[in-house]
Amino acid sequence: MNGDKQHALLSASGAHRWMNCTPSARLEREFEDNSGESAAEGTAAHALAEHKLRRALKMRSKKPVSKYDSDEMDGYTDGYVEFIQELVAQAKQECSDPVVLVEQRLDFSKFVPGGFGTGDCMIIADGTLHIIDLKYGQGVLVEAEDNPQMKLYALGALELFDGIYDILTVSMTIYQPRRENVSTHTVFKESLYQWAEEVLKPTAELAFQGEGEYDPGEHCQFCRAAVKCRARAEEKLKLARFEFALPPLLTDEDIEEILALLDDLTSWANDIKAYALEAAVSHGKEWRGYKLVEGRSNRRYANEDAVAKAAKDAGYRDIYRQSLITLTRWRS
Repeated sequence: MNGDKQHALLSASGAHRWMNCTPSARLEREFEDNSGESAAEGTAAHALAEHKLRRALKMRSKKPVSKYDSDEMDGYTDGYVEFIQELVAQAKQECSDPVVLVEQRLDFSKFVPGGFGTGDCMIIADGTLHIIDLKYGQGVLVEAEDNPQMKLYALGALELFDGIYDILTVSMTIYQPRRENVSTHTVFKESLYQWAEEVLKPTAELAFQGEGEYDPGEHCQFCRAAVKCRARAEEKLKLARFEFALPPLLTDEDIEEILALLDDLTSWANDIKAYALEAAVSHGKEWRGYKLVEGRSNRRYANEDAVAKAAKDAGYRDIYRQSLITLTRWRS
């Protein structure tokens, strides 16, 4: 779950961004969080999944109510709970008393300044620590392998239980039902600690200070600062070096390079448009050379028969428009 993003500067959910582009974490703080409906629906799904899992584990819980409640969400969250129960059953084959934690706060500040997050579910047993993260979104397929968010959760969990249980390996699972995606990656505990010391810690220190180089890439997708990021704009405008030549004047290599950039360029351009419109509509922002134009509306008669009669009574005769029917209707 992404409960950590509201407070931690270097959140686990944002690690994919700030580990690739270290100054972005502080830059994002200057922008409002406009996550929208998808994020709200995801939050509702997490709350329902948490409730169902607690009940399945014989814990007290009150069922949440949301405008996003649906048979579809019920089915997906039921599947999540069943998946957790299967993992618990497997853990009991190796350990008589595995611990199952739901929505556990995890502190990984040993490696990341002020770093904490919330793990959806953890199963702790001798030998293996299993961390499961529910992803309700369907837009982006999320993989567990080399997933920094999951690694941070794992480090936080090890801080709590490494001295109590004889943990050798950490298994990290992304459960993404709307993409029919269950992705699991298992690593040795020592390799995770090595990554934390050699890669995570120095990168997090840079990010915490707002230092390092801006590095645009696919990780920009959910960055709140992306729309006004100069480094991203400069990256997209590299296409200008082709001087917008017509295709016959470009080499095959030029076209291949342009094709690789076009989708993200279009996405960036649409982000700019959306940002400018939102600023104008919601905050009264005026953009020089542009103005809001009222959208076109199609005006219709409430009662066409009454209007036709009134027009005829007034002496008008040419009040109807004729047009040929389409070929499809003709053939039918």
